Amino acid sequence: MMELPALLVLDVQKGFDDPYWGKRNNPEAERNIARLLTEWRNRKGNVIFTKHLSLDPASPLHHRNQLGTEIKDVVKPLDVEVIFTKNVNSAFIGTELESYLKQNKIKSVVITGLSTQHCVSTTTRMSGNLGFDCFIVSDAIAAFEITDHKGVKHTADSIQELELAMLHKEFATIVTTDALIQLMNQQ
Repeated sequence: MMELPALLVLDVQKGFDDPYWGKRNNPEAERNIARLLTEWRNRKGNVIFTKHLSLDPASPLHHRNQLGTEIKDVVKPLDVEVIFTKNVNSAFIGTELESYLKQNKIKSVVITGLSTQHCVSTTTRMSGNLGFDCFIVSDAIAAFEITDHKGVKHTADSIQELELAMLHKEFATIVTTDALIQLMNQQ
């Protein structure tokens, strides 16, 4: 990681605090994202936010739920930072993200945000398929428990680990906040 990648902050919205989603892992994710934002901003790095505006009326992220769609205060964007809005899991579909990255000659991205099994995973896969070098910050993302097609409940921690295992090497390099900051300080 020679040039500073763009920092993607995916869907860190107040609606994810709703019980609708079930139990969540990694309660420190937002704090770690805030740490990374400080590092990127201090280095004048490129910071990109996304907001999910769901079309599902039952979702706490429904586009008409103004409070639910707001980005959490702990990671609030600065006025100069880009925010792409979307209504699907990938940050690349229906947005200008790919064009923005290419116009700004950005070849790699660091992915953070919510939720691991939705927007983080989908955006990571698509990012890799589009040719961007991708890093996922494992302690700056969070998953939610799910019940599968057989009625078996899977914990948020197991979902997180399986998603990271599937994305590792083929689509992304998995890092932690501390390791990433340490690497940045060495360059």
